[in-house]
Order: sequence, then C-alpha cells, then structure tokens
Amino acid sequence: MATKQASQGFKLGRLHRTYDARVPHLSAMLAGQTLAPPPPSADNTKGMPASLGVMLNDTLGDCTCAAAYHAIQLWTFNASKGKKMVTWPDGDVEKLYIQACGYNPNVPGEGPGGNEQHVLTYWLKKGVPTGPRGATREEIAAFVEVDPRNTDDVKRTIVDCGVAYIGFNVPESIYGPDGLPTKTWDFVSATSKIVGGHAVVLAGYDANTARVISWGSYYTMTWNFFAHYVDEVYAIADSEWIEAGGKTPGGFTLDQLEAQMQALK
Repeated sequence: MATKQASQGFKLGRLHRTYDARVPHLSAMLAGQTLAPPPPSADNTKGMPASLGVMLNDTLGDCTCAAAYHAIQLWTFNASKGKKMVTWPDGDVEKLYIQACGYNPNVPGEGPGGNEQHVLTYWLKKGVPTGPRGATREEIAAFVEVDPRNTDDVKRTIVDCGVAYIGFNVPESIYGPDGLPTKTWDFVSATSKIVGGHAVVLAGYDANTARVISWGSYYTMTWNFFAHYVDEVYAIADSEWIEAGGKTPGGFTLDQLEAQMQALK
C-alpha cells in the first residue's frame, strides 16, 4: 500500500506485501523444535542518539529503504567498541530507492514506494549503496520471513538480529489533531481509515509494546496495534552484528542461512 498521507515530513511508501516462495520462513525452519521463551524485554537502542535522520522519508515514499539504513545505524552502534554509529549519506538512500524500487528523481513526487521483499532481495544480492556517492556496497548474509502472529518469534528476532524489519498498514488514528504522528500507536477502532503502508524496524520491546524507529525518531507500538496492522516481518542476518556477538535468525549458522538463500541468489 503506497503512501498518500498528506502530513508534511512524515511520508509512508510501503507497497502491498507480496509472497515469494523462495523466501525461507522461520516457522518452517524451526519446525519440531521447542524454544525457550524470549527475554521479557529488550532495548537495542540504549545510548543511541535521539535523532537518527529522516533518510529522505520526509519528501519521498522511501520508507522501505530508510528502514534498511536505520538498521545499519543500530548494528554499527552496537557492534563498535566505541559505540560509533554509522550513518550513510542521504544520497545513498536515494540511490537504493532508485535501484531497488524504480524511483526516478527527474519525475516530481514521492516516487513509486517500495516492496519489502524486493528491497531485501536487492540488499542480499547487490548490497545497499554506502560511502561517498554510493561507491561501495554492503550486503546482508540472509533474511528470513517471520510469522507476525507469533509474537515470541518477533521478539526473538529483535533479540537475535538487533531489529525486526516490518511492514504494516497505517490507520489514520496514529495521527494527532495537528496531523503529526503521535508517539504511541495503539489500536483504536477497526473502522479507522487506512491511509497507506509503512516500513520500519522494531528495535526493542516489553510485555505491552515494541520500540519503533521511523522518520529518524523513536515511537512506541502496542502489541495490540501490531496484531491488527502488521502483515510482514523479517529477520535479517547482518555479518557485522553477528561478528560483534549478536545472534542469527533462529540460531542457525551462517552457512545454513546462506544455503537457504541460494534460491533467491
């Protein structure tokens, strides 16, 4: 569902989700296993700056790309001994939006929006642009779909992978009387109008809520909101996060995960 939300500075941009049978599913990979419950809470944003940069999502419908670069910020911050967060230039984000989503900067407007699986597949195969003028590339090792109905698996994804990359349908109830997003998003009514689709990363949680990074800031999403509006969740295996002591989706080895990716590659 693409963005048509008029709020200035808070664009959306996630297109309707698609289903690619080649994308491995965590529930199938873990079939028959009994897992320990996830920790009661987690927060992978501790110590991170209050403002992370909007990543052009104030003018473009590039949330699927902005969420990827917010994930990189969190991974690099937690992986470095000096807690140095890497923020790649907005030009890199725009380049990814062009290459993975088909955005044409010569055409006025927000652009076409993006499909999460397409962006993740591009990230896997080609890497996201990084560095001056996007001259270098940063790839992920793997990504795995997670069932949104299994909240424990979503929480495990946040613990193991640093973030959960999610997509959801946005009800107009998240906007206050001033037209700006409220800091806490809760389910209000099943009749609340859907105004677009959005991609974000979840970077923490407790029993009642999840911690959201979007538009360069932090928001709170209740699990009740999550249950009503989120329809896609992905666990991403990032080599830098893993090498610094993080885990992998489902605890699988990188070799096992890379084998799962062969159909997509």
